Amino acid sequence: MTSATAAKTTHLTATELIGVVLDEGTFASWDHPVVDPDPNESYASDLQRAREKTGIDEAVLTGEGLIRGRRVAVVVSEFSFLAGSIGLSAADRIVDAIERATQAGLPLLAGPASGGTRMQEGTLAFLSMVKITAAVHAHRQAGLPYLVYLRHPTTGGVMASWGSLGHITVAEPGALLGFLGPRVYEALYGKPFPTGVQVSENLFDKGIIDAVVPPEQLPEILDRVLTVLQSKPLGPVTAPDSLEVRPVAGDAWASIQISRNPRRPDLRQLLAWGAHDVLPLNGTGEGENDPALMLALARFGEQGCIVLGHRRPRPSQDTKMGPASLREARRGMRLAEELGLPLLTVIDTAGAALSKEAEEGGMAGEIARSLLELVGLRSPTVSVLLGQGAGGGALALLPADRTIAAQHAWLSPLPPEGASAIVHRSTDFAPAMSEAQGVNVASLYRNGIVDHIVDERPDATLEGKAFCQRMASAIEYELSMLSTTPVAQLLPLRVAKYRAMGRLT
Repeated sequence: MTSATAAKTTHLTATELIGVVLDEGTFASWDHPVVDPDPNESYASDLQRAREKTGIDEAVLTGEGLIRGRRVAVVVSEFSFLAGSIGLSAADRIVDAIERATQAGLPLLAGPASGGTRMQEGTLAFLSMVKITAAVHAHRQAGLPYLVYLRHPTTGGVMASWGSLGHITVAEPGALLGFLGPRVYEALYGKPFPTGVQVSENLFDKGIIDAVVPPEQLPEILDRVLTVLQSKPLGPVTAPDSLEVRPVAGDAWASIQISRNPRRPDLRQLLAWGAHDVLPLNGTGEGENDPALMLALARFGEQGCIVLGHRRPRPSQDTKMGPASLREARRGMRLAEELGLPLLTVIDTAGAALSKEAEEGGMAGEIARSLLELVGLRSPTVSVLLGQGAGGGALALLPADRTIAAQHAWLSPLPPEGASAIVHRSTDFAPAMSEAQGVNVASLYRNGIVDHIVDERPDATLEGKAFCQRMASAIEYELSMLSTTPVAQLLPLRVAKYRAMGRLT
C-alpha cells in the first residue's frame, strides 16, 4: 500500500484507539491540565483551535486500563492536535506516564502518530526527545515490556526516539513511517520522495518492524505477548520420560542421513505442535531480515521464553544462514535479558553461508559476538540440537546451561563431506570422518555437551507430531528447572560445562 492509499484510509483517533485496545470501561486517565510554554499570539491561537477541534488539551493521552484483564499503561498520540507534534508540555506528559508505569511495574503500550517535534517551540521541543528516551530506557532496564504500535503517520523526532524503541513493534496497515517527512524532502530537493519506501509493509519486509496489523487485532496480539511474558509454572514440572533416554548405538553417518530428510520436523513444526501463544518476531529492527533464522515469543507448557533458531529452507530454496541471522539472534538474546525470560536456541543447519556477501557482512565476527553473548547471557539458556549441526552456523547458537538433542542430531566443524575433502582431498571418506570426529549424540553425551536426549521412534520424520510433543516436554522441563536458579549461579556453571568438556570420558 502506498502512502497515498494510506492517506485515504480512515484512521482512529487516540480516544478511539484506546477504546478498541482496552477492555470496555477500564481506561483511567493519568493526565493533568497542561501548562503551556510562553506562546506568542499566533501559537496561542493554534493551540486554541486544536483544543476546540479535538476536545483534548494536548497531542497525547495517557493512562491505564486492562487488556483481557491485564493491567497496562498507555501513551497514545492524537494526530488531529497539531499533527500529533510533541512540545514541552506533551513531552512532560509522556515522561510522567512512562515513569509512573515503571514505578507501578506495568507494561507500557505506546501508540504514536506524529509529524515529530513541534516547530513552534523550536530546539527545546526537539531536545525533549532525549528525556522521553531516558524514561523509556529506565522502563526497559526495569525489565518491563515496552510495546509500540506505529500509526499513520509517524515521522521525524518521534519515529527517531520513542517510536523506535519497542521490545516489540507492530504497525498500522499502510501507515507512513519514517525519519524524513515527505513534504520536507520535496521542499528541499524539488521532487517527491520515492513511493512505497516509508510504508509499514515495506518496513516489515526490511526487518524493521515485527508485524503489520489492524487496530482490532491488537488486543489479541498484546494478550499473547503478556501471556508469554507472565507465564511461569505454578509448581514443579513433571519430569519427562526422555530424562531416562540414553544414547543408542549406531553409526554417525546413518544419523546424518536421517537428519537430512527434507520432511524431518523443523523449528516450525516444533512450535506448531509443541508450543502455545507463539508470536513470531521479524528481523533485527535495524533493516535486516534473514529468512534462515526464526525469532519468536512462545510458551512451552506454562513456561514463557524467547525462541531463536534455524529455519530449514524449503525444498525449493537454497538459502543459508548469513550474518544478518546472527544480528537478529542477538536481538533475541537482548530481549531475553531485558524481559527476564529464558532463552531457547534451536540448531538445525547445514552450515552458514559461504559467499562474498557473508564475508563482507562480517560472518566470522557475528559468530564470535553470538558466542560472547550466549556465554555471558544473564538469562537461563537451553539449546536444542534438532537435526543438522554443521560448522559456525551451529556453534553460534550452541552455548547454554542445558543442551537437549534429538537422537539423530549431530554437531561437527564442517559437513562431513567438507572434512573429508580437507583431510583426504575427496568427499568419499565422509562416513568415516563423521565417525572419527565424534559428531553424533552418543559422543556428545559422553563428552558432557548434551545433557538430555529425546528419542526418535525410530526416525522423527515418521512420527513428526509425537516427536515434537516429546521434545516440547523436554524443553518445558529444562526451562522450568533453570528458571528456579538465580542467574548468578548459572553463569559460572555454564562456563564450567564447556571448560570440562572432553574430560568426562
